[in-house]
Amino acid sequence: MKKKYWEMNAKELAEATKEFDQEFVADKARPLTRADRALHRRAAKRGRPRVGNGAERINITVERGLLNRADRLARNLGLSRAQLVARALNRELGLRV
Repeated sequence: MKKKYWEMNAKELAEATKEFDQEFVADKARPLTRADRALHRRAAKRGRPRVGNGAERINITVERGLLNRADRLARNLGLSRAQLVARALNRELGLRV
């Protein structure tokens, strides 16, 4: 079993990472395999999971005092500002969250 990098001494670490000391040579590059492309697609999809029909960024203006109180409430409830606003909108629209 290989040692983890942080468990290696300087000599072992130098030996384990010597491949990274060489310059990158584009001539050695090869096209991605089907598996590599699939891995790349999965990695590119990372981020916020889609909820419902997805999300849309909006700009709204809110009085500062109200926003401060809303942020404080969201923090106390362990929610983000967006989650608090979504809850309030759902409540006003008569939907249960």
